[in-house]
Amino acid sequence: MTIYRDPSCGCCEAWAGIARQAGYEVRVVDHPDMPAIKRRYGVPDRLLSCHTSVVGNYAVEGHVPLVDVRRLLKARPAQIKGIAVPGMPIGSPGMESPDGTRQKFQVMAFDGGGRVSVFRG
Repeated sequence: MTIYRDPSCGCCEAWAGIARQAGYEVRVVDHPDMPAIKRRYGVPDRLLSCHTSVVGNYAVEGHVPLVDVRRLLKARPAQIKGIAVPGMPIGSPGMESPDGTRQKFQVMAFDGGGRVSVFRG
């Protein structure tokens, strides 16, 4: 798994640590032009988050739970290009709050044409 992040973002390192704990071999790449990375991997604007990961030929945008990454890699759906958790919801992996606060979020899927659907609600 390669994780592209802005060099000043700390939550990306937290998500990388969670991925390592889940058994992924992780390489973190500091990249000064994250919009270019997101365009390269076809992440739709409405799904943008802070970091973009690439694993198994899929893009994983933002703070996606690793259970969903595993599900993606197991199913290997040909019709999607990646999955995403838009924004940076409090309580998502890498965005944990000391008081346990959690915002609701959905894991979304996207295809090469920019179409978006729910991967997990």
